[in-house]
Amino acid sequence: MNESSDIILSAHHLTKCYAKVTALSDVSLDIRRGEVLALCGENGAGKSTFIKMITGAEQPTSGTVDFNGEPLTGLSPSAVMDRGISAVYQEFSLIPYLSIAENIFYGREPVRAGIINHAQMRQKAQELFDEMGMRIDVRKRIIDIGVAYQQMVEILKAVSKDPKFIILDEPTAPLTVKETGIFYNIVRKLREKRVTVLFISHRLEEVFEICDRAAVFMDGKLVTVKDVKDFTRKTLISCMVGREISDDYPQPKKTSDEVVLECKGITNDKVRGASFVLHKGEILGFGGLVGAGRTELARAIFGADLLKSGEILYKGMKYVPGSPRHALRSGIGLIPEDRKSQGVILGLTLRENIVFSSLPRYLTHGFIIDSRKERSAAERYVAELNIKASSIEQIVKNLSGGNQQKVVLARILSTQCDVLIFDEPTRGIDVGAKQEIYNLMCRLADQGKSIIMISSDMPELIGMSQRICVMSEGRITAEFKRGEFSQEKILEMASSGRRNSTNAA
Repeated sequence: MNESSDIILSAHHLTKCYAKVTALSDVSLDIRRGEVLALCGENGAGKSTFIKMITGAEQPTSGTVDFNGEPLTGLSPSAVMDRGISAVYQEFSLIPYLSIAENIFYGREPVRAGIINHAQMRQKAQELFDEMGMRIDVRKRIIDIGVAYQQMVEILKAVSKDPKFIILDEPTAPLTVKETGIFYNIVRKLREKRVTVLFISHRLEEVFEICDRAAVFMDGKLVTVKDVKDFTRKTLISCMVGREISDDYPQPKKTSDEVVLECKGITNDKVRGASFVLHKGEILGFGGLVGAGRTELARAIFGADLLKSGEILYKGMKYVPGSPRHALRSGIGLIPEDRKSQGVILGLTLRENIVFSSLPRYLTHGFIIDSRKERSAAERYVAELNIKASSIEQIVKNLSGGNQQKVVLARILSTQCDVLIFDEPTRGIDVGAKQEIYNLMCRLADQGKSIIMISSDMPELIGMSQRICVMSEGRITAEFKRGEFSQEKILEMASSGRRNSTNAA
């Protein structure tokens, strides 16, 4: 694998320009057969543009790509796939109302006597999951499973095509520790089969865990390519962002005993008797495995999911979450885990997205928008959150993932809510943007805002939280104060269906 002659893919002087913007500049890179190569860099560094050149989704302005010694440039995505290259992107390409098995083999269904053999298709799909140590009913529809399981379906759909070269773009972003371990197993099995893996992740611990080499991009250029063992976390980050970033997690400067939100016995189809309190100026973390009920609890508080029983007190008064609109008007905001489908409106501009949830603030005479006031607010949040865009009139779908996440934050912040629920706030964004969001959360807490943070990133959960509630099977099984929690304790209680009476509130 280390011999230079065993090259499966070569990029030669790749350049991609969009109008006056150069997204990729003179990139040359050889990728070895059977290696796991990490593509590292901030959002907008050129990683996604590079993989689009490989997959045929975009054609280079100049330069070429060879695969197995034959030209790849100019081929369509389907032709590239036929050569043995598969890709798993951040945006899912699953069909919601088809089953897991039907999605995995869509367009490649086994046929007997001209009719789709559903039994054989389900068996093959089940064997894939069994081989990877995942228990799931492949007859379930995509719409009925969580984001993490949808991600695993996407990965196994790509694996089922028996590729020679597979591109994984932020594959573990929606996964918790347990599912990430399963993913590592998948990558190791691919490596054993001499399948080349091109791996993009902002979780740097994964780069050091499973990758052989790392190629670092910055501002559309390839900065360096080295064996992972020749990097430290600090030097890798420095190469990615061009500056040093602290590994320390910021903390709010002050805390309060004042209770802002109190939930008593919250129950619905996914949550069972959840009780907790949230203090003014606090960052309260929620940990747990996929399907534990954390997101469903957040959605119930926000009025997006039905609340069957239980009581919520907000600022000492009874609060009934009738709808998301009611929650926002009351002062409770949610930054959802799926920013693409629930957080931003991709076809609208930054300005339109930012003021969307607080539009009444910008109306004059009851129905006319004060465009000057609207633009001023949008420009203020773009500056405050350091959103990288050509202008407030840029369409949001053309922004990087990290900047889209900041637009979601701006939209909720514009409502001036006092309780903010961050569901996976840094999923799929780079280390620089993560640090900016952490600092923002602390500034908000210091302003008296109260924050609930749901996170599957264990270092983030431990580093940012003053207290942590752990959920399992819809129940809060433990509550830990800062200084009491550890990864081992959190994982132990995340796997428990029993409430820890000694640590729970």
